[in-house]
Amino acid sequence: MKTTITSLSNPRITAIRKLLEAKHRRQAGLFVAEGLRLVTQALQSQAAVRELIYCPELLVSAVGQNQLMVAEARGIDLLEVTPAVFNSFSRKDTPQGLAALIEQRWGELSETQPSAGSIWVGLQAVQNPGNLGTILRTCDAVAASGLILLDDSTDPYDPAAVKASMGSIFTVPVIKSNLNALTAWLANNPGIHRIGTSDKASIEHFQTDYPLPCLILMGSERQGLPDEYIRLCEKLVRIPMEGSCDSLNLAVATGIVLYQVYVNKKAGAE
Repeated sequence: MKTTITSLSNPRITAIRKLLEAKHRRQAGLFVAEGLRLVTQALQSQAAVRELIYCPELLVSAVGQNQLMVAEARGIDLLEVTPAVFNSFSRKDTPQGLAALIEQRWGELSETQPSAGSIWVGLQAVQNPGNLGTILRTCDAVAASGLILLDDSTDPYDPAAVKASMGSIFTVPVIKSNLNALTAWLANNPGIHRIGTSDKASIEHFQTDYPLPCLILMGSERQGLPDEYIRLCEKLVRIPMEGSCDSLNLAVATGIVLYQVYVNKKAGAE
């Protein structure tokens, strides 16, 4: 007989709530994706879904009901909860009654071989999870081969990052690395071109070619790209600005540069 969890202190629910904190996500190697779009994308992308948590009173969408059947057919556990229990871990103002418990997936830089036409993005010490999720979404849009998180970067499995990625967390490979490992990888893959961004660069981002494969290096929101990473670059580019503001949002800046790379790639293919 199917059992509905009604207690907020149930151990399974307590474990799910703990995954809202970075240290517990790291320890468990799991994260929570909430909402119809994210859960559907996770199932379509063959993500390692451990469990679907649902609330019948909140899950009124036919799409959501179908995801339960898809999961059940794959042998994925289903956990039914009450509205109060679901709301205890939901991050949405209007919960849709569907969430998934999913295994984190990390790539290994040393095992990664850049293909001839590939585009890579390296983010150094990105701090805002919303920015990171948005950049993942842009990486997906331009078919980037992967995102390399360098040094003390925020967690891509933070709920805000997962939400902002709009499902791209399941489609764009994410690699955690540092300066030494990146330097070794570039030495082992000398064919990958390295373009950094800096407000001190003399070349504007649309005034140069982006030969492939290439790695676009972006600095943190506050400090920009450090000197040790700038020394890895073949060239530096800047985004021109004419207003009174002295900087752009990191996700916006990354999107602007990535689409210039994408446009060049498309033009070269014609």
